[in-house]
Amino acid sequence: MGTHQYDFDYFVIGAGSGGVRSARIAAGNGAKVGIAEAKHLGGTCVNVGCVPKKLMSYASHFSDDFHASKGFGWSFDKEPEFSWANFIDQKNKEIQRLNDIYGRLLENSGVTLYNGFARFLDPHTLDIDGERITADKILIATGGRPFIPDHEGAAEHAITSDDIFFLKDHPGKVLINGGGYIGVEFASILNGLGCDVHLIHRGELFLRGFDLDLRTRLHEIMSARGVQVNFNCNLSKIEAGANNQKIVHFTDGRTETYDTILYATGRLPNTDKLGLDKAGLKTNKKGGLLVNEKFQTNQDNIYALGDVINRIELTPVAIQEGHFLADYLFKEKGFEMHYENIPTAVFTTPPIGTVGLTEHDALESYDTLDIYESSFRPMQNILAGSDEKTYMKLIVAPETDLVLGCHMLGPDSPEIIQMAGIALKMCATKADFDATMAVHPSAAEEFVTMRSVSRQAKRQEAA
Repeated sequence: MGTHQYDFDYFVIGAGSGGVRSARIAAGNGAKVGIAEAKHLGGTCVNVGCVPKKLMSYASHFSDDFHASKGFGWSFDKEPEFSWANFIDQKNKEIQRLNDIYGRLLENSGVTLYNGFARFLDPHTLDIDGERITADKILIATGGRPFIPDHEGAAEHAITSDDIFFLKDHPGKVLINGGGYIGVEFASILNGLGCDVHLIHRGELFLRGFDLDLRTRLHEIMSARGVQVNFNCNLSKIEAGANNQKIVHFTDGRTETYDTILYATGRLPNTDKLGLDKAGLKTNKKGGLLVNEKFQTNQDNIYALGDVINRIELTPVAIQEGHFLADYLFKEKGFEMHYENIPTAVFTTPPIGTVGLTEHDALESYDTLDIYESSFRPMQNILAGSDEKTYMKLIVAPETDLVLGCHMLGPDSPEIIQMAGIALKMCATKADFDATMAVHPSAAEEFVTMRSVSRQAKRQEAA
């Protein structure tokens, strides 16, 4: 295949989840492919995102498990101790293993890897640390980076989610600024690892965009677990204190001292140093590349996908986008991209699993909804002596019996919601759920045994 006037048929900037998948599939489809990565293979997800976060989440759950074990007959002479430094070392070894796997995947696919930063010189030419590379088609898959608002002292004294995975010492007393999923996940994780956690959010309630019942219940549980949550709250400046501590000045006039300040205030597309102007590329106000339904930018030969286009910033979405694009460009027949009913998990304690429409969003299209709900103590919590409850919710359209949304807050919800996602993708009805045999005893069986409507939601009730 190929246009011999160029070094490559297809060149990918960024070896994260979407970029690596697209490069490998394109090479398998016969294209001559190159890829550039300035940092570590695997991008955000493998290095400073999903994977290390999940490992940290596992570590945090042992504090619950040690406590619960006593209710099941276990005893130990002294309280278990957690070594932050030992965990970070073990985490780093696992991430290096995954980096090596990504390298072998690219090599075995016949993709040429450049370890360097790629910048545009023109729409077909890149500079990679002084080396000029040309390509017929170019994909930008450089992901995102943490955003820190312009608060006085924030740049000097705060860290981001990228930094938390490499802290050498236990974070101690932590202030988390931000109420998105990254903020609430780290609030739960650090709470489980013995930190004194305070979370502030400038809005009325965290996790905007998720179902309101999940948000309110998670707030109650996190507060009961000792996380101090303050809404409608913001800070004005941060300054150095004694013994490497930080003094935070809040907009309401309060001041408080912390060991660590973690900003989880969103992410921006990683495009500012790519030389987009030399390629004539257009972006939105956040720097996200503007693309059509085929991920094509305003330059016919340049494409972009994943977090860098500011759409749905999830690893599996970027992977599927990358696969789609490689098939579209280098294979006669591919598949279509669909963004409906994407299952999502939030790895708080307990975690959230959700797929489909929230109640609020469903009421924008339906006058009336049937809401099925179940709230119960998981079996393990009973002997463990915990009052924490799992919450499960189905949103159903009465006229068609179609299940519009499936939401859960409780242990194992990410694992459960993956399978519920298949059902919603296949347009399952409530009758289909009812006709499915339960797995007993399990929490998941509640999704197929909720027989009575808990309440009806009507459009005018939407908040």
